[in-house]
Amino acid sequence: MAKTGPTAAERQRQAALARRLAEAGFVLPGSLITRHMRCGKTNCRCHDEPANLHGPYRQWTRTAGGKTLTRLLPDEVAERYQGWFDNAHRLRDAITELENLSIAIAERDRQTYR
Repeated sequence: MAKTGPTAAERQRQAALARRLAEAGFVLPGSLITRHMRCGKTNCRCHDEPANLHGPYRQWTRTAGGKTLTRLLPDEVAERYQGWFDNAHRLRDAITELENLSIAIAERDRQTYR
């Protein structure tokens, strides 16, 4: 059976991805969104045409235990956490790239033992 496994270039790519993973700081899952909303008061300005909605409100939404959780965050907290959300997205991208690299290697190796 022919020798299989990652090439030198693939090992270098894996090492670069590992560095990206190691450099990550704090991470928060989910999304940070800004919303404007209507209230329940029928005579409020938010029901006018055109609507003058309340807000902006910063919301953190994530899934935990099969349930969607939403938390309102003050602006200063949302700004502080923004980098943590960005880190989570970068980590997911790096992990996806590492998975795709590993799948490509495994599929190529599979061709040698079919």
